[in-house]
Order: sequence, then structure tokens, then C-alpha cells
Amino acid sequence: MNKQRWFDDLTSKIAHECVKIDEPLYLHTMTKMGGRADLYVSPTTEEETIFVVSYAHHNQIPLLLLGNGSNMVVRDGGVRGIVLNLSKLNRIKIKGTRVYAESGADIIDVSRAAVKETLAGLEFACGIPGSVGGAMAMNAGAYGGEIKDIIFQATVLTHEGEKLVLSKEELELDYRMSVITKKGYYVLSAEFDLVPGDQLTIDAKVADLTHLRESKQPLEYPSAGSVFKRPPGYFAGKLIQDCELQGKGFGGAEVSMKHAGFIVNKNNATATDYIQTIDMVRKKVQEKFGILLDLEVKIVGENE
Repeated sequence: MNKQRWFDDLTSKIAHECVKIDEPLYLHTMTKMGGRADLYVSPTTEEETIFVVSYAHHNQIPLLLLGNGSNMVVRDGGVRGIVLNLSKLNRIKIKGTRVYAESGADIIDVSRAAVKETLAGLEFACGIPGSVGGAMAMNAGAYGGEIKDIIFQATVLTHEGEKLVLSKEELELDYRMSVITKKGYYVLSAEFDLVPGDQLTIDAKVADLTHLRESKQPLEYPSAGSVFKRPPGYFAGKLIQDCELQGKGFGGAEVSMKHAGFIVNKNNATATDYIQTIDMVRKKVQEKFGILLDLEVKIVGENE
């Protein structure tokens, strides 16, 4: 492993300030946890992104797409190889009822842009704390809506750096999964197909969903969002609540008192604290109900 050589090669085409060696990832995650990345790269254009992906592939360097750091737990030992952050690819354009957004744009900002243009269909995303790329990969959803309801197409990169344009059908969007997650594609941009709406109706729906989110989710503490997928026929939060696990955890991490489906970083938690709390919740729920909760969050990186 030669981090300096990687740095020199990448900065031949990318500005030095966009490539960092041994960058602390707790600075870039919603949980405020995580060790260092060997190399942390934040390209500013699609061409630079293709260069990074191709470079990693041809040099057999592990590559992790961080997104905006939501829905992810980075272990305390950090991440070997290259961590790719596309937050600088964040343009949003609207033409008619089509909304185009680059991968690094926050899906909340895309929802707000649609609302300003009196376009309906993306109100459900007004409180989802993720990037467009992450929302596409996980088919993000909330309050009865999900990405597959309004997606038209997406542009992705393969591991080799080949650019593909995938239709709604080719994206294979399902509950918290897609062809993007199955094949490890990197999202460059997405195009959504919305419908003209009534401004008062759209504004009222956004206000209602914003109130629901703020009243029911523990936004006052860092977290990875909803930790577990919904088991068929059940709600993960209700199962955890019925196990009387709220307020319990390890170190600075605990199951939220406000919403049992969230684990919060309440007091300088380490990733180890957070993961131990996840494991405890899964074990207790399985013991009481015979249901093994599947993770919605992604756990990455090395142990210390």
C-alpha cells in the first residue's frame, strides 16, 4: 500500500484540496463516528469521478462510496483504500416535470426544489437525510412514498468506470435494494418524473411530514437513521420497544427513547459502542420474538 503514490497519481487530474491522506471519517458521517480513510477523494466533476473509479479498479485498490455519510457506520479502525465522496456533484435542474439531480445532492434539497416548482411526488423525501445516490441505491422511502414511484432513469458507473444509463425497470428497485446495490454500481445522477400539483396541497403535505419527522425521530443526536429493515408483518421499532430496550446500549450509544428504531450517539460513542448496541438489540428481539432483524444501515471499515 502506497498512499503517497495514490495521492500523486490522483492529484495529476484532481485538485490537491480534493484528495486527502488519512482523513478522519467521523468528520463526514451522520453518526459522528469512524476512523481514518487511507485516501479521501471528493471529485468536482463527472469526469474526475470516472477517473477515480477507473484508477481504483486498474490498480486493485478498494473503493468505498461514502455518500453524505448517512445510513452508514464506519468502524473505529477506518477504511483501507480510497473513500469516494460525491457531495460536490450536487447540481439540480428542472425542466417541465422532469427533475435532474447529481448523485451528491441531498434528496431533501431535490424535494424542496420540486416543491418550489409546484411539482408533486417527491414530498415524501422532504425529511430523508441522504444523498440522491444513496436514495437511489436503497430505494429510499418514507410515509408511503419511495424512489421507485417517481424515478425515470439513472446514470451509473460500473467498477471498471463504464457509464450506463439505466431505465426504471433496469434499476430493479425493491424494498431497500436495487441493481445498484446488487452489482455495486456508483450513481452519477438521477432523473425523476413528477406531476404538476397544487401549491397549497404540496406545502401542507410537506409541513405535515416535517412535523411527523421532527416529533417522532431523535434528530437532536447523531445517528445513522433507521437501523433495521422492517420485518414482514411487523415494525422493527415496535419489536424493540416491546423488548424494553429503549435507553439501553453500550458506551455512548443507546436505543433512542424517542424512536426505538434509532440508535443514537448520545455521548461520544465509538463505532464499537454502536455496533455492540446493534448486536444486543438483534439478539434480544430474536430471543423474545424469534425474528432476526436485518440491517438497513451498512457497516464498513476495519476494527481497531
